[in-house]
Amino acid sequence: MLAQLSYGENTLQNYKNTIHQSSLSLQKLPVLHDSNKNKDGSLKVNKGIDQPTSFNPDAKKRLAKTRKQSLDAASLMNGILNGNRTLLSRAITLVESSLSEHHQVAQQVIEKCIPHSGNSIRVGITGVPGVGKSTFIEALGLSLTKKGHKLAVLAIDPSSEKTKGSILGDKTRMEDLSNDHNAFIRPSPSAGSLGGVARKTKEIIVLCEAAGFDIIFVETVGVGQSETAVHSMVDFFLLLMLAGAGDELQGIKRGIMEMADAIVINKADGDNIDKAKMASKEYENALHLYPPAPSGWFPIVKTCSARTKSGIDEVWETIEKYIQLTKENGFFKQKRQEQELRIMFESIHSQLQESFYSDARITKLLNSSRQRVLSGQVSAYREAAMLLEKYFGKK
Repeated sequence: MLAQLSYGENTLQNYKNTIHQSSLSLQKLPVLHDSNKNKDGSLKVNKGIDQPTSFNPDAKKRLAKTRKQSLDAASLMNGILNGNRTLLSRAITLVESSLSEHHQVAQQVIEKCIPHSGNSIRVGITGVPGVGKSTFIEALGLSLTKKGHKLAVLAIDPSSEKTKGSILGDKTRMEDLSNDHNAFIRPSPSAGSLGGVARKTKEIIVLCEAAGFDIIFVETVGVGQSETAVHSMVDFFLLLMLAGAGDELQGIKRGIMEMADAIVINKADGDNIDKAKMASKEYENALHLYPPAPSGWFPIVKTCSARTKSGIDEVWETIEKYIQLTKENGFFKQKRQEQELRIMFESIHSQLQESFYSDARITKLLNSSRQRVLSGQVSAYREAAMLLEKYFGKK
């Protein structure tokens, strides 16, 4: 026991001696003065190399010049006709704007571009969410640009009813096509107005055609009411469907089927090939129940795989056959004329509605009219007639 204590005391003494010797050694070292040390003992940071600006000053000047020119209708039109995509995008932004001064400039540009438009094939593409519209458009678009075509993709993105915002993420889903110099992708918000979508998208089509794009794809937000608006501005309407997602005939709705010029069953690859073929037969049998279309064209059912690119070329061959047939029998021109008239009447309706609600007299009367209708003092129809009489100056 005493031996163990003695060993412990010796060890402790040896440890103290070591620390004392180390302290003496440190005191003998020369004092090094840190050039980065301030007088108060704090460290200072030497000035490094100049960091580059976060924005290229030359690009900033060019952008400022482009923005200045963009407000001039003549400059915008000349840029569009010369294929300047920056000015084309700027003109589209003016079309989508709700500001009156932007609207006036946009209309001037559109009127100047109309004589240079109309020389394209307009294709509407729709389908349920998850059917692979973006993948299909990219596969078909890349096939067309390789053949020398210039493609513009106008993607109508749904807007939130609460925030009115849209994701506008179609370019991220079509990465290869967005980097193709022969392709132009422009997502546009629906902004909750199908009539506005029809008018603005039709005007954007005119701008893209004037810019030299010979094929226009209009992608809808999905199967719903927007299909009617898109159908009124395209030459060919393509419906994308899925196989193996339940009863195939559940997807057949009379309205959408009557509008479709072709039904394409996507994702026909791997274990889904047999299901796609079976679904194709079911859709073909169902289409025979519909009366013949006034175009003289009977809707065709195709299968394809946008992922493996199989069947993509056959889809475009179908569209070309339809265009050739309808141009020969005169339906192509007749349909475009009917679309122009429909756009005119829809524009009258939307402008009358906007003018009515912005009228100062109507704004003053709306609150009292609303209260009388809610309290049951007068019928909604009678109150609406009174407001319209006030608006048109009859009383």
